[in-house]
Parts: sequence; C-alpha cells; structure tokens
Amino acid sequence: MPEIGLDGQNKLKGAKALAIGCGGLGCPVLQYLSAAGVGSLGIIDNDVVEESNLQRQILFSTEDIGKPKVLAAKERLEKYNPLTSINVFQERLVVSNALDIIGQFEIIIDCSDNFATRYLVNDACVILNKPLVSGSIYKFEGQVTVFNYQNGPTYRCLYPSPPEQEFAADCSETGVLGTLTGLTGTLMANEVIKIITGSGDVLSGKLLTFDLLSSRFKTFEYKADPKNREIIRLSDDYKMTCSTEIKEMTPQELKEKLSRNEPLQIIDVREPEEFSERNIGGILIPLGQLERNLDKIDRDIQSVIVCRSGVRSMHAAKILQKNNYNNIYNLKGGLIKY
Repeated sequence: MPEIGLDGQNKLKGAKALAIGCGGLGCPVLQYLSAAGVGSLGIIDNDVVEESNLQRQILFSTEDIGKPKVLAAKERLEKYNPLTSINVFQERLVVSNALDIIGQFEIIIDCSDNFATRYLVNDACVILNKPLVSGSIYKFEGQVTVFNYQNGPTYRCLYPSPPEQEFAADCSETGVLGTLTGLTGTLMANEVIKIITGSGDVLSGKLLTFDLLSSRFKTFEYKADPKNREIIRLSDDYKMTCSTEIKEMTPQELKEKLSRNEPLQIIDVREPEEFSERNIGGILIPLGQLERNLDKIDRDIQSVIVCRSGVRSMHAAKILQKNNYNNIYNLKGGLIKY
C-alpha cells in the first residue's frame, strides 16, 4: 500500500507501544500490532487467565487457565511474530511505577477496565507528553478515541470526573459481547498504526462510538480544555470510583464468622440462574428488586451483601445505607475471591 510503503513499515519496526491491560481489548490490540510488525510491545497486567475470560480474550486457550496473562500473551505473540520484542510487567499500574513504565514507550494504549486506572494513565501521558489511544466497551457498545496527540484533548477534557460506582461495573458483572472487544481492539490497533506511520486521520478530538446491535457508527467531536494540560505530578489517590464509607468483609473473615455460627445474614444480589449455579446460602434478592424487598432484611443482624465480583453488592450496600441500614458489609472481591 502506497499509504504505508517501506518507510511506514520501517517506522512500525522501530516503534514502541505499551498496552495497559491484557484482557478483552488488550488481546486483539497486541495481536494486530504484533502482526503489523511493531518492533517493541509492552504489556502490563497483574491478573491471571480465568475460564470466563476465554469468550473474549482471544490470545488465551484452556491450557493458559491459571497462568499470568502477561506471560501467556508473550508466549503466544512470540509464536505469531518472533521479530517483535515483548516486554512484560507482571504488576498493577500504580502511581509509584506509572511514570517509569510509561516513559519507556512512545505510544500508550489504554486497555484497562476501570476509571481509576484511566485517569492515572491519562495524567502520566500528559506529564510525559505521550499519545494515548483509548477504547472502552459496555455490553454491545464500544468507543475509541485518541488523547494527548499533538497537543490535542486529554481524557479529562472528555471525562472531567468519574461516574458513580454503580455506573462503573466491569465486564464480569454486566456481560459483554465477545465480538465487541475484538472490533474495539482492532480499531484501537488501527489508530496506533496511523499514529506510527503518519497515515490517515487520527481520532484526536473525535470519539467514535458504535452499537453492534444496530450496526450504527457515529463520531462526535470534543474540544481541549487547556487547564487539563497543566498536570505536573500524579495525584496521591486515584481511587476515585472506589471511595466509599461502605464497610467491607474479606472472604476469610466471612468464612470464620460462618464457622463460629455468628449471627449474620447473607444477601445475594445476583440473578436467580447465577444463584442456582453456585451460592453460599443466604437470601436471594436480585439487585433490581432490592428496594421492593427491604422488609426481608433484618436491620438488627449483621448483613453481608454478596455478588460475583463485589460491584453489584457495593451498589446494593449503598442502597441499603440510604434506607438507614447501618450494619451492612460488602463481601470484598465477591464470590470470585470466596
């Protein structure tokens, strides 16, 4: 293709790109950038492969279950293209390591699944002046854009503040169509290739949105706010969507209380089919029916709210707290960690 040419291929070979996260978005991003001949790819993720990931995280197979994602991805990518250097960071991106890790690469790709990480990545990219390719997904809908490109808008220009916790559920709670992650990741990889080769119109200041149920694609423009480029240091706390006064109980603490037969009630806020598949007892009250069934919850007994990963149960705990239930605990990490 004349738009890429030998010069563009050499640029790809000399490029260094970092994927923040190796899940549903990170897998297709890494696969296509490796196939395109990007010379150096970085991956940071501290998670391990689970069976539930395989529906959308296409770099992994059943043989990888239990392995660290970054190591399984590195092994697979090196088989695809042994000429691409794969650098892995088996850790979580946090304030103490963000500038050091991000500083080693030219283009940053945000494949994370939580708002705290997205704000951290944005701020580090602003400080280091790195272009940031970003994608996000929800059920059947996806978004792709590019931040901080040639003094363009940043993540904070589009999203000045994070949403409330109840609107920030992850894929494990809300579900997501596997093909959506593939399409979104492919479009993100495409933006990386355009930035590296200087080809085409980069999605800077433009948010591409799409709905796979209706097959509709739309593009919205957004403007830069100069004050969002004035960041000179990282914040001490990026747990914006996690700040809450809801008390939490660890799985081990709950197991100990149950073994001692302490008086408590377990409120499971998942759906009936989830409950029938696996439960630890207690009362089943799906989240959407909670406020209509408050009379089923004893105010005088310690209540532990549970769901699959701790997101719906946190929302439920907030609802109960607003209704003057005070002896409420959220099961930290949900049944996944129990």
